[in-house]
Amino acid sequence: MYKIISDSSCDLTIEAAKAYDVEVVPFYIRIGEKEYKENVNLSVKEFYQFMVDHKDEFPKTSTPSIEDYTTVFKKYLDQEIDIICICITSKFSGSYNSARLAKESLEDDYPDRKITVIDCTFNTVLQGTYVREAAKLSKEVDYDECVERIMKVRDTGRIFFTVGSFDYLIHGGRIGKVAGVAAKTLGIKPLIVLKEGEIFADGVARGRKRSIKKVIENAIKHMENNQIDPSDYVFSVGYGYDEEEGKQVLNLVKETLSSHYPQSSIDISLLPIGATIGVHTGPYPIGMTLIKKP
Repeated sequence: MYKIISDSSCDLTIEAAKAYDVEVVPFYIRIGEKEYKENVNLSVKEFYQFMVDHKDEFPKTSTPSIEDYTTVFKKYLDQEIDIICICITSKFSGSYNSARLAKESLEDDYPDRKITVIDCTFNTVLQGTYVREAAKLSKEVDYDECVERIMKVRDTGRIFFTVGSFDYLIHGGRIGKVAGVAAKTLGIKPLIVLKEGEIFADGVARGRKRSIKKVIENAIKHMENNQIDPSDYVFSVGYGYDEEEGKQVLNLVKETLSSHYPQSSIDISLLPIGATIGVHTGPYPIGMTLIKKP
């Protein structure tokens, strides 16, 4: 028997985590002098509402501590339940390191138990999709096979997205202030891809509609270049504050994939983007993700 655990960068809702039997270790969110736990005493909806209402304030996040992971791990180890813990990319956060150190601190006390800590090399709704697939596998295969199969598909994961404003990227040092101001003046939106743990520029587009269209085009181009059969992959559309926009983009992605791949069945979900990426993107990130089924 084993348990799938992840940090809250996976952006699974409380309901989804419960449905898939996943334990989520929350990130901390600091707003001014107050500190919250993501989805414990501050919901994602409340987080984005604050950003929309306070455009000149920039919340911050901090990682779960070693003690946070130790407490959660012990809860299952004491029940003789093994652990697979899937963490946000280590290039973005110290969450993986906290979980790894917690594992090392417990190994001598639980010599008969297995603890695997995985740097998933991505975050947000793609991490959530990966965690969800691992959780489904955990009901079907043994521990070692689950680890092997999810590790085998890890490098196939991609996130293609854009944001509503350069303000948060400038504030977080992700883009130069002069370039950001110039882009804002021209109404240019950045196109971004996350792969193998890092963010890369993926072009620019003018205006929201064009940038969303270009995000989808970039994903299709990646699929064509790598001869991807959508039937072998799991897709998601992630949104921030604006769920209605998320639904519109979901329909657009479905239509585009069906048009390009009429013979393929498409497995796609609409998922909210949480605070760990939201502090860097602002309240209006939008994008799509894909990863091979394990």
